[in-house]
Amino acid sequence: MRDGSETVTNKKFVSSSTADNKSLDEINGSIEVPENAGFWKTLMTFTGPGVLIAVGYMDPGNWITSIAGGAQFKYTLLSVVLISSLIAMLLQSMSAKLGIVTGKDLAQLTRERTSKTGGFILWIIAELAIMATDIAEIIGSGIAIKLLFNIPLIVGILITAADVLILLLLMKLGFRKIEAIVATLVTVILLVFLYEVFLAKPSISGIIEGYMPASSIITNKSMLYLSLGIVGATVMPHDLYLGSSISQTRRIDRSNKKDVAKAIKFSTIDSNIQLFLAFIVNSLLLILGAALFYGTNSDLGRFVDLFNALSNKQVVGAIASPILSMLFAVALLSSGQSSTITGTLSGQIIMEGFIRLKMPLWAQRLLTRLLSVTPVLIFAFYYHDNEAKIENLLTFSQVFLSVALPFAIIPLVIFTSDKKLMGDFKNKNWVKYSAWFATIVLIILNVYLIFQTIMGA
Repeated sequence: MRDGSETVTNKKFVSSSTADNKSLDEINGSIEVPENAGFWKTLMTFTGPGVLIAVGYMDPGNWITSIAGGAQFKYTLLSVVLISSLIAMLLQSMSAKLGIVTGKDLAQLTRERTSKTGGFILWIIAELAIMATDIAEIIGSGIAIKLLFNIPLIVGILITAADVLILLLLMKLGFRKIEAIVATLVTVILLVFLYEVFLAKPSISGIIEGYMPASSIITNKSMLYLSLGIVGATVMPHDLYLGSSISQTRRIDRSNKKDVAKAIKFSTIDSNIQLFLAFIVNSLLLILGAALFYGTNSDLGRFVDLFNALSNKQVVGAIASPILSMLFAVALLSSGQSSTITGTLSGQIIMEGFIRLKMPLWAQRLLTRLLSVTPVLIFAFYYHDNEAKIENLLTFSQVFLSVALPFAIIPLVIFTSDKKLMGDFKNKNWVKYSAWFATIVLIILNVYLIFQTIMGA
């Protein structure tokens, strides 16, 4: 009987890839899907992967870029948050579909369908994207630990870097437990910022106007740079690899088109719901920055500055309170910890898929984590007495993610548009052209930004 519980995958349901070449083998196909169940029961079974995807879209990297966007340009960049979120929904639905239909993740397929040199280059870019993601997650969590418990930043960073041990423990409890824990952390983040924005009393008309795109976003170099940071923080390259893998945790018969179609449908609904919540969180972050800090001339480029500002009446007025500051730190810790869990999983998927690493799972996770966090730790140790420099890495890391994004999108669009690979589930024309349009625009904007920077415009 299929009851939505986790179980060992039966050989009948093994994907088209060989049994020893499954993505995240220990959880692949581990969750039963009920047969002939109603809409809501089926949706609950497929709900979970979307939460893990969504946390990547509201990690600490989003905080600095979004709050800074509001503090510097008021509500103008809300349109960037909206467009980025719509692109994310489109790409993540394609990513989930790729995994469900083929039984392989994006990293595996990229490696199979590119030359050895091309695959190596794409692997390096993917690993660098993971490192850029880890910069924000580890630094954000480390700072939150310092703010909450008055622990030195370098110690907080070391504690956060060791979260791979937590993931190993959680995996023993089952994948549904991981989904539930991350969902709880996401709820904390959402409630904290809803409360803080409610107290800030933002301009409703300003918010509505902010969702309308403005030409100044392109013509203003500083605004464009921050916009690309928001895009990089919102549309995460590693999430495309992750989505194509964890969409396979639900056990389906790939020889049955109805089962596949149902899995695609409910995985897309789950993904869109969770990414809508991520859109709300990112909007709240920017709105908070605009409502509290626009025009204050305060230096808000660091988490510590934001923490202190929330309890400073000279900056945010009568609503200032130590409680607001502590809630901010709690939400920051929740964001960092939930994001590091998914970041570690993504690192494993990328390494397994691109270089087909064969070693015990605990050692594999430890290695992938060490590869991604070592540069961060080196930088943190070198600048341990200069927290400002450590935090300055954050915005740059998010811009790098925006630059790295096309290298994940292009293979995704090619694969999901391939009739031989996807069969009847290949992209519809509007999906394909929309994805290509977003990719081309992103590439043009990045080239334009780099050119402006070099020319000193």
